[in-house]
Amino acid sequence: MGFIDKEIAPVDDGALTDAYSHAIAGAVDVVGPAVSRIERVGGRAGHGSGFAVSSDGLVVTNNHVVGDSRAVRITTPDGFVTEGRVLGRDVDTDIALIRANSGVGAWARLADSKRLRRGHIAIAIGNPLGFEWTVTAGIVSALGRSMRAANGRLMDDVIQTDAALNPGNSGGPLVSSGGEVIGVNTAVIQGAQSIAFAVASNTANFVISEILRYGHVRRAYIGIAGDTIELPRRIALAAGTDRTTSVRLRRLEPGGPAERGGLREGDYILSIDGKPVGGVDDVVRLMDGERIGQATEFLIFSVAGKLEKRTLVPVARS
Repeated sequence: MGFIDKEIAPVDDGALTDAYSHAIAGAVDVVGPAVSRIERVGGRAGHGSGFAVSSDGLVVTNNHVVGDSRAVRITTPDGFVTEGRVLGRDVDTDIALIRANSGVGAWARLADSKRLRRGHIAIAIGNPLGFEWTVTAGIVSALGRSMRAANGRLMDDVIQTDAALNPGNSGGPLVSSGGEVIGVNTAVIQGAQSIAFAVASNTANFVISEILRYGHVRRAYIGIAGDTIELPRRIALAAGTDRTTSVRLRRLEPGGPAERGGLREGDYILSIDGKPVGGVDDVVRLMDGERIGQATEFLIFSVAGKLEKRTLVPVARS
């Protein structure tokens, strides 16, 4: 049987570019009005970006933007200015939550970051270097990263993106093409080209909930750094799970609960106390304050190639 030649329709580059532009512009139209400039009131001067997540004036930003200030000045894109008080902050995720003294108008919706995939469009909106309400765009380069923050602590569930970020973008939203917030922009590696980071929206949502309930984030510490990765099919079959992602341990803190409990670099975490783990955000959520001092069972697929159980006793994060 011979091959049949088929004429392949040419790709309309103009149409693709136009669709890409419309997607970005549409997302900016939705989220842009919720983005604000955040300035410290009193103490050392500092400013950055933030965005409202509710109609009654809850504003998310970075902890390093507010510093040790108790009050901030909030300026919206339409020129409205109000002050707000810092409700709480979380050093481990570099997130702070502000309550504006009055409504700030538009607000943005936090997406389910577990639905993100590498290659998805990522749009950053903020106030870099004093250029207010600037928009940059790129893609999601990697998901579920753990990285060490400027204070030396490990930050979990971090999105890596190549959307350009500069000082002043901190605290602003990373936005999907659907007009939902997928992350809180937080860090740039100085000297690197097109590598920037944002705390994923699922972890940001967890932090917001904890601050609203307790004024701070209760967190159990086990001393790991891991990445959200595709779960190899052979491991999924061995574990009897239909999940397609998991967490693979990249580093363990020497002498930490995880190392003492027998976890090793390269292990896959499949569940914690019977609750499935599909990503780093699940580990962050499940390691809440209720587990401090409590024996906790981890189901893993070990570097030895076997399904195994490990019992850890998390400690309070100092």
